[in-house]
Amino acid sequence: METKENKNTKSRVLYFAIVIILIFVAISLYQRFEEKNFNDFVRSEYQLYTSEFKRDKEVKYSKQDSYRIKSPTENDAMFYKEITVIPNTPYKVTCMVKTENIKTGKEVSIGGAHICIADTVEKSKSITGTNDWQKLEFIFNSKNRTSVKIGFRLGGYDDNCTGTAWFSDFTIEAGYQSQDTTWNFACFIFTNTDVIIDKNGVQNEIKLTMSSTDVADMRQNMSRFQTSCEELSKGKMKVDYDVITIQEPITSLSYDNENGYFAGPENVEKLIAPYLEEKNYDHIFICLRLGDNAHQKDIPVYDWIGLGGMDYLGIGFSNIRLPNEEKNYTYKYDARVNTFPEEVFIHEFLHSLERIAKENGLERPELHDYAKFSYKEDRLEGLKEWYRDYMNANIKTTSGYVGLDSRVYSMKPNHEDDFTYSYQINEFKEPANIIEKIRQVISKAFENASVIIEKKEENTM
Repeated sequence: METKENKNTKSRVLYFAIVIILIFVAISLYQRFEEKNFNDFVRSEYQLYTSEFKRDKEVKYSKQDSYRIKSPTENDAMFYKEITVIPNTPYKVTCMVKTENIKTGKEVSIGGAHICIADTVEKSKSITGTNDWQKLEFIFNSKNRTSVKIGFRLGGYDDNCTGTAWFSDFTIEAGYQSQDTTWNFACFIFTNTDVIIDKNGVQNEIKLTMSSTDVADMRQNMSRFQTSCEELSKGKMKVDYDVITIQEPITSLSYDNENGYFAGPENVEKLIAPYLEEKNYDHIFICLRLGDNAHQKDIPVYDWIGLGGMDYLGIGFSNIRLPNEEKNYTYKYDARVNTFPEEVFIHEFLHSLERIAKENGLERPELHDYAKFSYKEDRLEGLKEWYRDYMNANIKTTSGYVGLDSRVYSMKPNHEDDFTYSYQINEFKEPANIIEKIRQVISKAFENASVIIEKKEENTM
């Protein structure tokens, strides 16, 4: 017969075994949770269930497990968090990034591992290839928004990627918007174009070189642009500028049905990036030649030969395309033909101010709607009168005067100088210990439960 003492011993052994098993189960579950715990970040993919999101204990920059996105096949994947922001305030987001064999889907692309605002084109520079840990920085302005979704991304808004990216040590700080109204322009003159384009199913090589007269015209127009901006705005803004001549050819172009061929940021990024790293600019002009009537295979450029409203890392970006006709006077001053040759520069820059005004919720007429307000092109001065009234909100209507709000002149792109007196925000704070992690898990469980309850209540109403 089994004694009472033996029974108690067996019970204690069984109890101890159960406790050990439960501990191992708990550790296993916790480890699985740690791998999948993205600290309240939302995971998002263009191709669902294609990329792997994981917290990595092995590849780390600091004590915290890194956040890993692995895309074996092409995808656009990110994790993001919606944060509260103060309108018209500059913000700077930083993180450490390590990459392995990141490749973009397109040959010419601005995709890769980067920081962005989800559902917008606002982003930091992108990293591709294989690189050890490096700091990535993203500066943006909240404009008229009260919240934004900050994303850490492997891909791009117009491209997909393969490879692996690790993100770690997130920070965010708020700065102070400068009221300075002096804009700093970079005018890049690309003297050579060497591209392959498809024309009616035939591959054509376009090789063109600007003449010394072309370059002189661009320089002269930047000088006139500087004077005209101050004069047309009646002193509301001023201009500083640098003209940078680049001999290395543009070797690719972008294309869309509305604008035809043009140089987008992705086509010139590698050539202009070294200059942008040395100095802060508020707007970029890209001057290039796409065609010449002496060459039948070239790209025709007619009518409005500029292209504006684009953006590169938060900076306005415009094309100044030279006309095909050598004797065209669009960019040449002549008292009998054209006394406003800087007009294309003015027009394309105003497209950027127009976009800034729109993004900040400021009412204004469309830049191209001059005819609706009875403005006409002058033979010598073009639309100079329209631009003057547009820049000073002096366009007369039956309900008053309209145009650009004067506040737009101080809404320049934000730079490092705007964070001299910044303050940190704890939106990306990681749990510091096991207790905080348990609290986070419990909080998340209650949050998910409340969402489920709300959805059930909505379905029963």
